Amino acid sequence: MSEWGIALIAAGSAILGSITTGFFAWKAGHRQAEGAEAAGQAQANALIATVQATLDEQRRARLLDRRRQAYSQFLRVLDQARHRVAGGDRLTQATVNATLDGVVDSLGLIELEGPDPVHHAAAGYLQALVQLIQAAATNRSAPAEHEPRMAEARQSYLTAARAALSETEQA
Repeated sequence: MSEWGIALIAAGSAILGSITTGFFAWKAGHRQAEGAEAAGQAQANALIATVQATLDEQRRARLLDRRRQAYSQFLRVLDQARHRVAGGDRLTQATVNATLDGVVDSLGLIELEGPDPVHHAAAGYLQALVQLIQAAATNRSAPAEHEPRMAEARQSYLTAARAALSETEQA
């Protein structure tokens, strides 16, 4: 073989080697870029999941706080009315109306916040109060007779409210 032939074969081998090396380098770089993109997507998805979990927790905490406030407000208003009636305060129509307005407003909050078992227990407690008021208006000794019913209705309300708050905390 002549020197030109050897030179052409060497040059061709060098070019072919460069092309092969370049191809494999390009292929490796492409795979590396795909891996980096997948890792970036996984990291972004993890961040989104963390943010979503934080937002869900904040939403749950706000719901729990709203419910706790509504439940305690109803309990406070109804207990005050109960003690006012049972304590022998003079009941006028204006006093009864003002008392029931406050209680009904609080019951409306519970109806909005839910859940239904708490609303039903609260309505039962309100019904027991209405019966106490009716008894007190007609017979001054009647409030003492209604005390067990009031205590039972209050306990039912507390049990339902605690269960709802516990479920909200665990959700």
